[in-house]
Amino acid sequence: MASSDQDLVPVLDKDGVRLTVDDAIATVTLTNPAKRNAQSPALWRALTEAGRQLPGSVRVVVLRAEGKSFSAGLDRQAFTPEGFDGEPSFVDLARGADAELDATIAEYQEAFTWWRRSDIVSVAAVQGHAVGAGFQLALACDLRVVADDVQFAMRETSLGLVPDLTGTHPLVGLVGYARALEICVTGRFVAAEEAVNTGLANVAVPVGQLDDTVRDLAAAVLAAPRDAVVETKALLRGAQDRTYEEQRAAERQSQARRLRDLAGVGD
Repeated sequence: MASSDQDLVPVLDKDGVRLTVDDAIATVTLTNPAKRNAQSPALWRALTEAGRQLPGSVRVVVLRAEGKSFSAGLDRQAFTPEGFDGEPSFVDLARGADAELDATIAEYQEAFTWWRRSDIVSVAAVQGHAVGAGFQLALACDLRVVADDVQFAMRETSLGLVPDLTGTHPLVGLVGYARALEICVTGRFVAAEEAVNTGLANVAVPVGQLDDTVRDLAAAVLAAPRDAVVETKALLRGAQDRTYEEQRAAERQSQARRLRDLAGVGD
């Protein structure tokens, strides 16, 4: 990241989300530190829009947040009868038809799905609290670099709800079913050391080193040829759904494509 996020002209800057692009690196920043980057439907729509506005040149997307907390989770205003201005309240949604409720949740989830696209590598830089929706947003990324003050927690179950913003699949994949269940149903905090030891985080560093560490990681990703990174990501993402023999076959097919590309031989 040759330029800082603040020095670049934003591609998008609305509803607590700023997107900047510096050549092959895009940075998505949560920009409401006064509310600890609490989340709302408007913020989710802005995150979805940020994904749609990524230029084709982007290879790495960094997700970061201003202030001491990455994200304190869902804005508690969502649980009030009036909800957010211009938005149906959660009470109204609960009283609606099943299909309408399902479609609304699916729309919210779109803010969390594009981070795992095969053509990009996404890196979450997480400091302070990452609670509920904040935890799930960090889990949406391919990689997580955390500050030594990080505090992950999945509080939905404690509120009588379930995690529904795509976080359950990556959580189980990273830490296993038993630990994922325990984290979710107790709502306890997971600190930096445990996050690294269980695979939730790739590395933990002092808060002051967070941006530099993410910058170095992004540079390392960019050092490899783009097509090889894309192919490797797709190969690894599909591994958990394949048998050993199916994965062997997928490796052969992927390598054949790479060899033909390198040799300039068409299909």
